[in-house]
Amino acid sequence: MSELLEGDERLEGELTGEPVFAPATGSIVLHVALAGSIVLYGILGGFFHSNIWGGSAAGGAIRVNLVSSALPLPSDQPPNDNVLATDKPSQAPVLPLPKAAPTVDEKAIPVLGKQEKPKAKPAPQKPTKVTQPKMDNRAQYGEQASSSMPRAVQGQATTTGPTSVSEGDFGSKFPWYVDGINRKMSLSWDKAGVNPLTPKGARVYVIFTIQKNGTLSGNVQIDQASGSPSLNDSCTRAVQRVDTFGNLPGSYNSSTLKVSYYCEY
Repeated sequence: MSELLEGDERLEGELTGEPVFAPATGSIVLHVALAGSIVLYGILGGFFHSNIWGGSAAGGAIRVNLVSSALPLPSDQPPNDNVLATDKPSQAPVLPLPKAAPTVDEKAIPVLGKQEKPKAKPAPQKPTKVTQPKMDNRAQYGEQASSSMPRAVQGQATTTGPTSVSEGDFGSKFPWYVDGINRKMSLSWDKAGVNPLTPKGARVYVIFTIQKNGTLSGNVQIDQASGSPSLNDSCTRAVQRVDTFGNLPGSYNSSTLKVSYYCEY
C-alpha cells in the first residue's frame, strides 16, 4: 500500500511544472534598474563639466602674450637698438699712471745714530775667454817613435798540425803543401809496430829535409826522443817509406825544405 502512495507522489511531482514567474520577474526588475542607472549617470554627467587635458576633443593652438611690464636687468652700457655695426669704436681702457718717485724733504732734521751703508752691488763677471789650440796642418817628420813590429819573418817556424817548417812564411804561403806532408805521414806511419806498453801521449820529434823534386835529402834525425825505442823507430821508418812528398812550389826560392814532424802515440 505504501509503495502505491510513493508512486502517486512521484507521478504528481513529474506532472507539476517548475515555477517560472518568480525568476522572470526578478530578472526584469534587475534589467530595469541597470538601465535606469545608466540614464541617471548620463543626465548627471551633463550638469557637471570638468577641464580635462588630453580629452577626446580635437586639439588646438595656445596663444601666449609676453608681459611687457617685466623689470629690466641692470646693464653697464645703454642698450643699442641698432642691429647694424656702428662706426664709433669702443672705448679703450685707461692706462695706469706711472708711480711717482718718493720725494725727499730737504728740510728734515737728520737722525743721529748708526746708519747702514748701502750695499755695493757685485760687479758682473766677465766671461773667461777660452783659448783654442793653434792647429798646425804641417806634417810632422822624424817625431814618431819607431815601430816594434818585426821587419821580417825570416827564421820563424810555421806549425800546421804535427808539421813545423822553419823556412820564413812557407806555411802561410803554401799551406796546401804542408797539409800534403801531414797526410802522407799519417798514411805511412804504422802504430802497430809500437810497443803497447808505451804511455799514451808519448811523442817523438824527427827532422828531415825535402829536395826540390820532393824526395828526401840525407838521413832522418831524431830531434827529441820519446823514451820508447819502438816509437822512435816506427816514426823514422814512416818518413823513409814515403817515396816523394811532391815537388816543392815553383815560387819557392830555396832548393830544399827543412821539416820537423812528431809522431804521437
